[in-house]
Amino acid sequence: MTASEPLSRDSLVAHLDQLLQPLRFRDYAPNGLQVEGRAQVRRVITGVTASQALLDAAVAHGADAVLVHHGYFWRNEPPVLTGWRRRRIATLLAHDISLLAYHLPLDAHPDVGNNAGLGRVLGLSAEASFGDQSIGCLASLPAPTPVGQIAATVAAALGRTPQLLGDLDRSVQRVAWCTGGAQSMFADAIAAGADLYITGEASEPCTHLARESGVVFMAAGHHATERFGVQSLAAHLASTFNIDACFVDVDNPI
Repeated sequence: MTASEPLSRDSLVAHLDQLLQPLRFRDYAPNGLQVEGRAQVRRVITGVTASQALLDAAVAHGADAVLVHHGYFWRNEPPVLTGWRRRRIATLLAHDISLLAYHLPLDAHPDVGNNAGLGRVLGLSAEASFGDQSIGCLASLPAPTPVGQIAATVAAALGRTPQLLGDLDRSVQRVAWCTGGAQSMFADAIAAGADLYITGEASEPCTHLARESGVVFMAAGHHATERFGVQSLAAHLASTFNIDACFVDVDNPI
């Protein structure tokens, strides 16, 4: 297939469903095609979240489809299309752009997933999984390593200084990680034998659990830790189908 030959929307969805296996997961939003656009796809924009800024970038790039980690129709979300929700959907429909979203399936994929990507940039090779639906990853470092050294590696890889909780003077060897808003898996990481847990966000209980367990908690940014999956998918689609697929990074400090 050449760049001038479009890929059918249905073939794109079928390929991603086969790759990411969304039916394996209990998720908080529908995975796959969320808003149907034109039947043929020549250009795909990927991004972390289907924000208005990303949709505007897709329109400017002449995209036929938008592929994200955080899409729409979340559980317990108001089932009405008003205000900013209406504007987002209206943008997609007015420009006949499809929206595809993969949440937990994209976190968990062993090659193009968020956790796999974070592990690669940090030099961590997953040896085991942990937590709900086995989404979290565990790895052992070759030798005990100071927390500060790992934090510096994270900062260099992600372009932001991580937040650290717990005993920051200790060295660690068993590292657990799960990208995004996975602070609720901290107790699972502790139970799995981790010395350090890396995720995107922190919440109030994390401070006390880090102090009382002796396991260090690191919040490296929800957005920063979840850019890997959609970047990998863009590269995968471009090489597999020779279509125009690129990642657009809408900055988010959270």
